[in-house]
Amino acid sequence: MRLGRKTRRTKRKGVSVADRPLHVAVIGAGPAGIYASDILSKSGVDVRIDLYEKLPAPYGLVRYGVAPDHPRIKAIINALYNVLKRGDIRLVGNVEIGRDITFEELHQHYDAVIIATGADQDKPFNIPGANLPEVYGASKFVYWYDGHPDYPRTWPLEAKEVAVLGVGNVALDVARILAKHPDDLMATEIPGNVEEGLRHSPITDVHVFGRRGPAQVKFTPMELRELGHVPDVDIIVYPEDFDYDEGSEKAMEESKMTRQVVEQLTEWVFQEPEELTASRRIHIHMLQQPVEVLGEEHVEGIRMERTALQGDGSVKGTGEFIDYPVQAVYRAVGYFSSEIPGAPYDAERGVVPNVEGRVTDGGEVLPGMYATGWIKRGPVGLIGSTKSDAQETIRHLVEDYEAGKLHATTEAVGWDETQKVLEERGVRYTTWHGWELLEEFEMHLGASQGRARIKVVERETMTAVSRGEEHDGKLY
Repeated sequence: MRLGRKTRRTKRKGVSVADRPLHVAVIGAGPAGIYASDILSKSGVDVRIDLYEKLPAPYGLVRYGVAPDHPRIKAIINALYNVLKRGDIRLVGNVEIGRDITFEELHQHYDAVIIATGADQDKPFNIPGANLPEVYGASKFVYWYDGHPDYPRTWPLEAKEVAVLGVGNVALDVARILAKHPDDLMATEIPGNVEEGLRHSPITDVHVFGRRGPAQVKFTPMELRELGHVPDVDIIVYPEDFDYDEGSEKAMEESKMTRQVVEQLTEWVFQEPEELTASRRIHIHMLQQPVEVLGEEHVEGIRMERTALQGDGSVKGTGEFIDYPVQAVYRAVGYFSSEIPGAPYDAERGVVPNVEGRVTDGGEVLPGMYATGWIKRGPVGLIGSTKSDAQETIRHLVEDYEAGKLHATTEAVGWDETQKVLEERGVRYTTWHGWELLEEFEMHLGASQGRARIKVVERETMTAVSRGEEHDGKLY
């Protein structure tokens, strides 16, 4: 575990908040940060909340980590938009903590800091052949097709047959985007470079692999059903990959969602061969675990070991191996959080160490530091978990405030002071008004092509539009 610097153990001898509002900085404007800000704003505490985001746009993984054709994406963004448009939570975009302003500086100028940076990289994956050039982390592919400004504009779509490792919604998103014809994505906001890349893809088959059985996959029923409605893409599930044990039966009895997933997978098992006429196919394989990516200099295939259920839903290898010819492998086996320079960090687990949202260092609770979302608990759970997570963290923050434990270490507190720091350093921060300008610009781009919206992908353009600046000879 990589712990914080010694200064973090120092007790904060701060300035009383009795005669002024509480000032709180939230790092990360994704769902975790926005929900925490919203809950705190409604807590009854006289509080000023400043929401810092390293990108020029808010919404985090909802904008940059979910497939553009995700069935719930618009509803989620609308909910987050409704929180921020009220104006009682200040959005400060295009500011990276640790680069533009240090974590220590932020902590100095605020009574409390909430870390809500999520999980932005792929979980480590180590099997023989995993270092071949066509083995990709799913997050990087997702960032490409979602137009993340800090990732390359091109992606090597050269494989006809692809393996996707993982049976969560990210794996399903990756498989669907790879297999879907670009014309069926034009109702979304995918950028032009993504459309062009997908149009040149020669892909015919996507193989999705999961270690356990149909009752243990992590797909949500709605996403799985949507997969079956993708035009000119067949979904194929194999009888030999279907098995249940006592743990599987129990899981289906206890969870309606699990039953719905199993029922949908079962329908695909019993398809007649003459029904499968599409030009592209998604194969869902269960009870198989990867043991080696095959190939010398490039990916030529993947070797899977068949697994067997053990009665409680867990599996073990059987020693039976199957080789699949593929030319690329996408690993969607989980996300991992990045460290914020200056903040405590558990490098093994990829989280900020904490007790119910109170940040710790060496087991000691650090006054005025909190965490919520995936950086707090690891990359598990959906929106509902994120909300309950934020409620727990904010409950403890309010308890600490009422107990008189929250104090900035200087009388110069809040946005007025950090704004001076950012402007002195020439940081081109963006605001909520700037985001509204960028939204309007993206909608205008879309209207010019008969679409609702086209996402802007270049950070410099995003920033210039948001700030009304000149870029490439254009005044935005």
